[in-house]
Amino acid sequence: MRIPNEKITAAREHFLASDPAMHGLMLRVGPCTLKLHRDRFDLLVRSIISQQISTKAARSIRLKLLADLQVQQLDPQVLIRASDAALRGAGLSGQKVAYIRDLADHVLSGRLPLNRLGRYSDAEAIDRLTEVHGIGKWTAQMFLIFALGRLDVFPEADLGLRSAMRELYELAETPGLKESRELAAHWSPYATLGTWYAWRLSDLKNDPGQAATVYPV
Repeated sequence: MRIPNEKITAAREHFLASDPAMHGLMLRVGPCTLKLHRDRFDLLVRSIISQQISTKAARSIRLKLLADLQVQQLDPQVLIRASDAALRGAGLSGQKVAYIRDLADHVLSGRLPLNRLGRYSDAEAIDRLTEVHGIGKWTAQMFLIFALGRLDVFPEADLGLRSAMRELYELAETPGLKESRELAAHWSPYATLGTWYAWRLSDLKNDPGQAATVYPV
């Protein structure tokens, strides 16, 4: 499932009128290939695994978890039943084991209704997600983008995004939180697409072949 073409077209027209630099980047990158992640629980587990480690290391841990637990996917029941030793043996820290167990407990108890979060506003969804230990605002915003397909999300705490904005707008320094919000104010109501294209600016330099379709773990 992808963001509808008509929304992407509307965003391109919006940036043509409001932000020539972003519109130029969109033309360089080409069509938006962002693909929504269907398994919402899996996306949150990936987010927790990837905290403070490289994408390559996070992927290795996730694949080892699947192999060690002999499952096709990481669902709440599987992770609640797994022993701490099994989870630690795959490379998870004790803190991340606690975070993943808290996430699974929230989902199984119904305190985090993943299948109904699409009915919530952005702010309400973030509030529910951040009740889980280990899920902060940035992780919740990634969920809004990659699971719910919300179009107006600007994760200002994302350093990669702000670094791309420095290059895009030819700034002397990487903008701080306040300045980045001010720079991106006119991205609304398509801040998500502005964010995705800004991320792709880094890919154009470092890994042009990167597909950039799904959450990267």
